[in-house]
Amino acid sequence: MKQLLERVKQGDVLVGDGAMGTLLFQKGLEAGACPESINLTRPEVLEEIAERYLGAGAEILETNTFGGSPIKLSMSGLAEQAEEINRSAVRAVRKIAGNRAYVSGSCGPTGKLLKPYGDADPEDLRESFRVQIGTLVEAGVDVICIETMTDLAEAKLALAGAREVSATIPIMATMTFDATPRGFFTIMGVSVQAAASGLREAGADIIGSNCGNGIENMIAIAKGFRSCCDAPLIIQSNAGLPKTVGGTLEYDEMPEFMADKSRELIDIGVSVIGGCCGTTPEHTRAIRELVDNTLPR
Repeated sequence: MKQLLERVKQGDVLVGDGAMGTLLFQKGLEAGACPESINLTRPEVLEEIAERYLGAGAEILETNTFGGSPIKLSMSGLAEQAEEINRSAVRAVRKIAGNRAYVSGSCGPTGKLLKPYGDADPEDLRESFRVQIGTLVEAGVDVICIETMTDLAEAKLALAGAREVSATIPIMATMTFDATPRGFFTIMGVSVQAAASGLREAGADIIGSNCGNGIENMIAIAKGFRSCCDAPLIIQSNAGLPKTVGGTLEYDEMPEFMADKSRELIDIGVSVIGGCCGTTPEHTRAIRELVDNTLPR
């Protein structure tokens, strides 16, 4: 396989996988349980999920390590097992991906607020990200995905930890925005423009947004990124916003709808199109068909 960034630079549109949590719940993950604990107890579930997304046409398969930093895992009493949790996740996905898809090491927020808003020390967070990302890189991921960030300062700490581990590993970095009367901002007040400049300056190769919005809002966010920078973009939309039905969350954006709207993301120049909460292999398959019918593979 060509290196991921080489593909992006030559103008390819890469299709990412979809939700991890949605499928884990289908496999029996209990509400409130630590999703990453499955990496230790049922790694075959991770293989099944990767197999489904690969079969649907995903070229980027994420690891179940979103909450895999030691600080985040400490909230579930699993900090001491952080390295094995991350290694096991990579091992499971790599077994399925082989050289047919890129393995992306997922790295989400710590759940802590940095001083002065909270009590988290920046150095502690940077070190926690360094430990997680170091394990992911050592285990053999092709790319790191720092995602669902709302605090630009925390995102920069994750990028600093990643670049301490490797100066060359490709890094995708995404933030989550809310629609406001003044435009799109994270809950910590970060604008799309501030995110674009801050993430690039901190060392991200591909930048964009995931989670928090259905694809129509994500199209607007993608336009915002493109209007202020020429960096490669990644967009991973929710399948709409969740509604509680019978005690469970349901998402109403169907695969065909998301695929049809993804045509606009291609027109904007988005390099990586994937899915977030509520999306399934069926969404991935529809997006794959759209990309194949729009651009030559």
